[in-house]
Amino acid sequence: MSSEGNKKQFWKRNAAKVPGSIQHVYGAQHPPFDPLLHANLIKAGNKPPPATPNKPKKATTFQEFESITSDAWDVGDDDDELLAMAAQNLNIKVVMETANQVIENHSKQQERQRLDDTTELEHREEDTQEEVVAEEEEEAELEEEEEDEEEEEGNRLEEGYVTSPEGPFASQIGPCTDSLLVKSHSEAPIGSPRDAAGEHAALYRQQSLPHRPPVIPLVARMADQNTSGTPALTEREASRLDKFKQLLAGPNTDLEELRKLSWSGIPRQVRPITWKLLSGYLPANAERRESVLQRKREEYFGFIQQYYDSRNDEHHQDTYRQIHIDIPRTNPLIPLFQQASVQEIFERILFIWAIRHPASGYVQGINDLVTPFFVVYVFEYIEEEVENFDVSSLQEEVLKNIEADSFWCMSKLLDGIQDNYTFAQPGIQRKVKALEELVSRIDESLHRHMQQYEVEYLQFAFRWMNNLLMRELPLRCTIRLWDTYQAEPEGFSHFHLYVCAAFLVRWRKEILEERDFQGLMILLQNLPTMHWGNEEVSVLLAEAYRLKFAFADAPNHYKR
Repeated sequence: MSSEGNKKQFWKRNAAKVPGSIQHVYGAQHPPFDPLLHANLIKAGNKPPPATPNKPKKATTFQEFESITSDAWDVGDDDDELLAMAAQNLNIKVVMETANQVIENHSKQQERQRLDDTTELEHREEDTQEEVVAEEEEEAELEEEEEDEEEEEGNRLEEGYVTSPEGPFASQIGPCTDSLLVKSHSEAPIGSPRDAAGEHAALYRQQSLPHRPPVIPLVARMADQNTSGTPALTEREASRLDKFKQLLAGPNTDLEELRKLSWSGIPRQVRPITWKLLSGYLPANAERRESVLQRKREEYFGFIQQYYDSRNDEHHQDTYRQIHIDIPRTNPLIPLFQQASVQEIFERILFIWAIRHPASGYVQGINDLVTPFFVVYVFEYIEEEVENFDVSSLQEEVLKNIEADSFWCMSKLLDGIQDNYTFAQPGIQRKVKALEELVSRIDESLHRHMQQYEVEYLQFAFRWMNNLLMRELPLRCTIRLWDTYQAEPEGFSHFHLYVCAAFLVRWRKEILEERDFQGLMILLQNLPTMHWGNEEVSVLLAEAYRLKFAFADAPNHYKR
């Protein structure tokens, strides 16, 4: 009887393990639940009612359980439902009070910062006015002294006092000359403090206004140039360009040789065709390329006709809505990506990919992966810089070609890392764990420092894996990085791990200087790379290759 009772109570006792039960999806929007960070909420939350073994309730049948349980893959499982499930174990009152307190503290901090800036500006203006008044008084005193000396000299001459060249006459010349010099120095800064204050006030007003800056920030510039300001095309780069052209001009391109050349960077002029070859989008045989391009482009626009009209259907509208929300957030500093026609292209690319890959569907972060391909393939048709380029000036056929090529190359990339975006994102989980083990072997002091302040690798490295470091580097650096990823076997799926390890160790000094959790997280999520160029990326890749050479073929080296 007891065994039968246990069988009857199986579904109630093991409700968390039954097929179809909803499990939390870890991702950028829903990081894993950490009991250490949320201990206070759990303590204050609703505790489960005590068990009453003396009065067993009627067992729930599997049919009844199935009827009241939604499967984890149902269309209705959107972000709101996941949040509602996560909040079931928490006291709603405590959650709301905590949220309101965070918002209130943030508002107070912003207001305090605004007041501090205003007070500082007023102090600077007062100091400037005091300096101007003091200088004017000093100038007036000097003029009075000069007049007194001239008057005294005149009295001496009237009294018949004879001056010699080395005597009083020379002394009279000296003060006069000095006074003129002093006067010129005092005049110079009279206008400059006011100008400085005016410039500071203008800068403060400019920072407070939420308008798009007329000058594109350095982080958004995509020119292939080094931060040292060297010429765009050196003798070495010209020689490398000739090697690329000779290799690509042959009837059958040697892809292995092309990978060797591309590892150190691809010249802008041949990057579009090289990326298409290295990604497997184009065949090595030159005669077949045009027919393959035409066929693949027609196939893509066949998908558009077949699927795109279904974006407003009930079972696809959630996917399209999320894509529609994420597209304007893609590289907001670059005007190119804020053009309506470009955003429509991205929407079509992402929606078609999501429909054709139902195992993962669309996941936030995939939208970033389109931008490097799009920029590179726009470069194929223009000579000027792309940041402010108006794509509507291109022919419609050219825009269609760029869209189709971007779709297929992005698809090739995602085919190798699709487990990063499937249910529960297991690929990212494994890579973050491998990163932690690798760093613990490379730099144990750095690893222990982050452990000491309870910084989990998943808290900052999830984005590194999900977006392939695109949120950490300027787009121009991402394009250079992808030159090597395209040339490296399993570059996006395997070599990227070592790049992330080298990237973390690169900031060792800055990380060790931070002495609290908040400071470490702010640093790791806002690393100062806006001035990076080809030189910095090349050094990063060289260090990543060294790590791969040391650890890739000996995985036990980074396992404890």
